[in-house]
Amino acid sequence: MGESNLPVSLPNLPGRHVAAAAAADGKNIVRRKLTGYVGFANLPNQWHRKSVRKGFNFNVMVVGESGLGKSTLVNTLFNTSLYPPKERKGPSADIIPKTVSIQSISADIEENGVRLRLTVVDTPGFGDFVNNDESWRPIVDNIDSRFDAFHDAENKVNRMNIIDNRVHACVYFIQPTGHSLKPLDIEVMKRLHTKVNLIPVIAKADTLTDEEVAVFKKRILADIHYHDIQIFEGPRYELDDDETIAENNEIMSKVPFAVVGSNTEFQNADGRQVRGRKYPWGVIEVDNEEHCDFVKLRQMLIRTHMEELKEHTNNFLYENYRSEKLTSLGVAQDPSVFKEVNPAVKQEEERTLHEQKLAKMEAEMKMVFQQKVAEKESKLRQSEDELYARHREMKDQLEKQRVDLEEKKTRIETGRPLEEKKGRKGFSLR
Repeated sequence: MGESNLPVSLPNLPGRHVAAAAAADGKNIVRRKLTGYVGFANLPNQWHRKSVRKGFNFNVMVVGESGLGKSTLVNTLFNTSLYPPKERKGPSADIIPKTVSIQSISADIEENGVRLRLTVVDTPGFGDFVNNDESWRPIVDNIDSRFDAFHDAENKVNRMNIIDNRVHACVYFIQPTGHSLKPLDIEVMKRLHTKVNLIPVIAKADTLTDEEVAVFKKRILADIHYHDIQIFEGPRYELDDDETIAENNEIMSKVPFAVVGSNTEFQNADGRQVRGRKYPWGVIEVDNEEHCDFVKLRQMLIRTHMEELKEHTNNFLYENYRSEKLTSLGVAQDPSVFKEVNPAVKQEEERTLHEQKLAKMEAEMKMVFQQKVAEKESKLRQSEDELYARHREMKDQLEKQRVDLEEKKTRIETGRPLEEKKGRKGFSLR
């Protein structure tokens, strides 16, 4: 296969500048056309067979006050009796929960040959107390403990069968008051949005009119935006077609989802059997988009964005948690390892570092030179002082010798002896 059959999208640049230009501009990608069938186009089929054989898992947490239909909605989402029917009990002080408890229910579901390991994490007792200041803590502790368990499994020698128990999505149920978010809702959502993919839903939306639902959604979104709470949004890719983009935009336009849950079938006005809730004036159809947003919630949570929820949990939420944990343990990490490298920028950084190193070496050499000069000057001054002292001493000796010679000269000229004889004690008459 010759190069003449391999057109290149880059301009005809000199050889050593092609790679630099391609790295500097990520859009300049070398595209090559094949003259025959190679076979790597079958990779998606291989991945599909491997995934179906291995199976999937999905962990969803439901958070909300009692009586908002959390278990009913989960049963409706997966069209199965994951939660058994609850027994009706009379009023009693014994059934009132003392603290928020965490309960997990797992089930293996199969659809068209695809197996899904579904785990639902429920929070009974949430919001049922007079003082709910710390009601969020057991939920956050449970999420962190699941991150810890996954992190410990990653650090073991054998990592072949790691079970992913991390929470991939949190469906937060908002009471249909029609006003705005309660302080408890705001506090809990602020605690959770950095740890899980937060999906807010308005529970039992059939208690509100369409106008009330629209106004309630605007108030909820205003509160979420004001308190800087991050809710899950479907990712957007460059290669998405117009239909996919329109579908994602339509799903996000329904957030927070106004939902109604029910697995009971009734006959509607058209004579069809539908899932819904029956009222004297008619039937609320769960799977009718004109009645509620249940279809859009199911589409986002299961049909279109389940894998994105898992990827965002693994690549963003868990990585942030892991980085914070390692940092708290004193493990530093160089973030430049994971960023794309531009050769021109890298060369400029290296040149700057080299210049800084040279400037530092020059400053150190100047400092050493100044120290040496100062030491030499000190020694020279010391030697000079010693020479001056010796000079004065020799000068004094010469002056003394000159004085002695002058005195001897004067004695010779006057006829006196050079040395006077010292007489003995007493006088002699000789």
